[in-house]
Amino acid sequence: MSGPAAGTAHAATSTDVVCLGESMVTFLPSQPGRLADVPSFGRGIGGAESNVACALAAAGHRAAWVGRVGADGFGDHLVETIASYGVDTSAVRRDPVRPTGIYFRTATDRGTDTHEVAYYRAGSAASAMSPENVPYEDLLAGRILHLSGITAALSADCLALLRDLTAPRPGRPLVSFDVNHRPHLWRGGEADASVLLELARRCDLVFVGEDEAEEAWGIVGAEAIRAALPEPAVVVVKRGSAGATVFASGLRPGPRSSNAGGAEDAAGAGATGAGGAEDAADGAGAGPDTVTLVPALRVDVVAAVGAGDAFAAGFLSATLRGLPVRERVRHGHLMAAAVLTVPGDLTDPPARDHADRLAALDDDAWGRLRLGPGWTAADRAPEEVRTP
Repeated sequence: MSGPAAGTAHAATSTDVVCLGESMVTFLPSQPGRLADVPSFGRGIGGAESNVACALAAAGHRAAWVGRVGADGFGDHLVETIASYGVDTSAVRRDPVRPTGIYFRTATDRGTDTHEVAYYRAGSAASAMSPENVPYEDLLAGRILHLSGITAALSADCLALLRDLTAPRPGRPLVSFDVNHRPHLWRGGEADASVLLELARRCDLVFVGEDEAEEAWGIVGAEAIRAALPEPAVVVVKRGSAGATVFASGLRPGPRSSNAGGAEDAAGAGATGAGGAEDAADGAGAGPDTVTLVPALRVDVVAAVGAGDAFAAGFLSATLRGLPVRERVRHGHLMAAAVLTVPGDLTDPPARDHADRLAALDDDAWGRLRLGPGWTAADRAPEEVRTP
């Protein structure tokens, strides 16, 4: 078996979340328009998993990012910038031969026909990640291991790594998986996007958009998505402007083995037993889903990038704090709103007491809330001030 011995359980740790994946230097346009017409670009960083780690660290959690970058200036910039958010980057590996990936993008929404992205990541250092060259002792050392479908698309070795990390093993942390379907990454590869369904079914907590489930798997609607993903304790279906629907249950029998309390914590089922592999094998704690629908916020969008990663970070943050499912989704929406109201993929989240206050609003007040640029720095949003 690749990775650590099957009987190795992770010890008690001070790390909340470990995120694995490729991070790249991103070049942001100085003005709207086609890439061919943009005269200059500003440098930033981008990577689904490192974005989640940065957002969690900025929100006060102990987050680590594990990845592989080139022994070049772009690699230096990535590691230094991610570490500046408070993320532990000590397990990042440097590749002496392969370069750090970079990409250029336009200012338009990724979902529109005018959006352009030019990736220079083929043969990157991150694409060489495999079960043989990543530090499993660091990957398995947190309360949560957060993964993304993007990594699976980078190479056959990366897919083998994700298959190994999502396989059942004693002492496995709670595994969170964001499907993150990127169609262009799967073109011409040995595998196709259907493998994302296989990986998702082996995890404890899954984030998936309705649109990407239809595009990748031909599955339409939140209920059908849950039916295709019966094993995870929690499935979060992101529905764009309609909000998000969460299906949460106790532990379900299936191909996984979590640490004590792992899947129960993810589901918020309130289980008090030891949990873990024995419960998974016996089906203990399994039960009907609790279905929670939480509307999205009204947001004055500056740039529609990075919102999915921010949503995952907000949801994971609230999960770590043991908040109810509705508040977990609302914290996801709030973290996403923070990123949507700035030009780049990352920003400082709202202060915890501010976010808690907004997440606790009644349904009518939540529906009236409208957030625009600068809202995270304000003590109260205007709509909140008018709330009785």
